[in-house]
Amino acid sequence: MSVLPARRRGLADEVADRIRDAIFDGAYAPGAQLREVELAGALGVSRGPVREALLKLEREGLVRSEWHRGTTVTELSDVDIAELDSLRAALEQLAVTRVAAHATDEALDAIDAAVTRMERAADAHEMVRCDLDFHDAVYAAAHHRRLAEAWHAIRSQVHLFLLTRITVETDGYLEGIPAEHRELAAALRSRDSEAALELFAAHRRHAFDILTG
Repeated sequence: MSVLPARRRGLADEVADRIRDAIFDGAYAPGAQLREVELAGALGVSRGPVREALLKLEREGLVRSEWHRGTTVTELSDVDIAELDSLRAALEQLAVTRVAAHATDEALDAIDAAVTRMERAADAHEMVRCDLDFHDAVYAAAHHRRLAEAWHAIRSQVHLFLLTRITVETDGYLEGIPAEHRELAAALRSRDSEAALELFAAHRRHAFDILTG
């Protein structure tokens, strides 16, 4: 039995990072078409790395490929939104419970620092990134490797969920979201898991109601 030679994947990963960032920055909205030839020209690479990058982003759930439409940025259906919301609820219940019981002071400080960055966000897209950073810090504070891996498996789709949320409504978003997260961070620091779980559920429900209302 022989092992096949390894392939260099660095360029495809870099291309995936560039396309992902462009989607998260709003350059490609949900439903926008991603054409290999155009992306290759814009990025100064051949079509091969672009094709590999799009496959990687498809595995993340960030893009979808259909024979009659080509590759497009994922548009979340009502089913997608409901499934993401219910899965986040399950993951966050474990994360919040563990953070309240086991988080170190340093981990709680990292959560507070994420909120401080939110308070300085200049626009809605930066706020979404800071929102994801906050939840990254919560999952890191839970000190549960498989839980963190489960979160990162859906992180790009949650980012898309939040981008979809700001296309529906931005009134009060920049002003209200940091205060919501400061309250979440305070509940975690108090180690009151019951109060924290209620606040996290209300936080999720607010975004869900905007997208489904």
